[in-house]
Amino acid sequence: MLRNFIKISFLIALSFNQYSALAADVVKMDRIVAVVDQTVITEQELESRITSLSAQLRKQGTELPEESILRKQILERLISDALQLQYAAQTGIKVDDIQLDKTIERIAEQNKMTIREFHDALNQDGISIRKFRADIRNEIIIARLREREVESRVNVSESEIDNYLTTQASSNQNQDEYDISHILIRVPEDAAPEDVQKAKTKVDEALAALDAGTNFAKVSASFSDAPNALEGGNIGWKSGSQVPTLFLDALKTMQKGDVSTALRSPNGFHILKVNDKRGGSSPLIIEQTHARHILIKLSEIMSEKDAKQKIDGIKERLDNGEKFEVLARQFSEDGTASNGGDLGWVNPGDTVPQFEKAMNTLKQDEISEPVLSPFGWHVIQVIERRKQDMSKEAARLKARQEIRTRKADEAYQDWVRELRDRAFVELRLEDKF
Repeated sequence: MLRNFIKISFLIALSFNQYSALAADVVKMDRIVAVVDQTVITEQELESRITSLSAQLRKQGTELPEESILRKQILERLISDALQLQYAAQTGIKVDDIQLDKTIERIAEQNKMTIREFHDALNQDGISIRKFRADIRNEIIIARLREREVESRVNVSESEIDNYLTTQASSNQNQDEYDISHILIRVPEDAAPEDVQKAKTKVDEALAALDAGTNFAKVSASFSDAPNALEGGNIGWKSGSQVPTLFLDALKTMQKGDVSTALRSPNGFHILKVNDKRGGSSPLIIEQTHARHILIKLSEIMSEKDAKQKIDGIKERLDNGEKFEVLARQFSEDGTASNGGDLGWVNPGDTVPQFEKAMNTLKQDEISEPVLSPFGWHVIQVIERRKQDMSKEAARLKARQEIRTRKADEAYQDWVRELRDRAFVELRLEDKF
């Protein structure tokens, strides 16, 4: 009887030990590190992103921050992505396989590879095709969400452009451009004094690390709250008028390689580094062509052969001295027909390549041989050419783009922060941070 009891106790103990080992394996395989509204982020997802991003940073020569800081930064990015993807799904944003395939084809082309070569390269880097496709799909969805929720609502008025250009013209320093890296220690506008002091201590630690010679990119990854912290905080080339006055006042006295002191704004504390600096742009002089044309379009009832035959007849009549504008009004199937085919002053890139190439070979008053473009058959005449300073037009276009980019970036960051504030987020690895 005692022997049977010992045997049963041994089996129970053995079964319990096996169960404990199995349970330990399950925990080791994966666990939830964050709950984000209706979804979760697992430890496997976090570790996978840490591995891939660490490899990218090493390839770029960026020194990695401490593991706990890196994990926190990446987890916050995963939470932000998860919230945006959930919102996109709830509001009907989708990317089908055809759109995804075209995007991946373009990525392969940019890397000068065939699809097969690109897949092989991913495999060599240890990246599964399925994972890569899922990541690219998510990037497209988030980009479309940003366009819909933020960028489509950003407007730039003519008065804003005028003010931008006036401010730029008022200071020679504003003509300078700076390649800037940036560290942000965020402080909410309604922060308590102890929170402000905590942020001040953090920025002092970041400055001390920089003074000690620590790489700016590593300090950014370790301390910054900016969205691009893990990319070293680089925000690229910005003109003097494109950055806030607070930044410009500091940048005016800085040279390449300099790091600013802590700059206080309503958003928090900032540290800037000038990676490079250059002067303003020179005048933009381009050659414009005043041209006119006659177009015979291709259609279901007008074949290429018939259209060619018709344009040949028109060219023969022009060669025999008939007036271009008269034949354009009579035969051209373009919106300029009523104006004698006059296209006005044409800038480089305004027309399709086939048209522009033929137009550029003509002398003044010369009429081309028939030219085939995607629109149909043309005959072209160059009326005159001139050199034109397009600096003002280019400056206004650049100003519009820069103002729009700045407003969109600020609006997007505010929108993501509001999305995060409204969400239910439970962190389950805080003990590791």
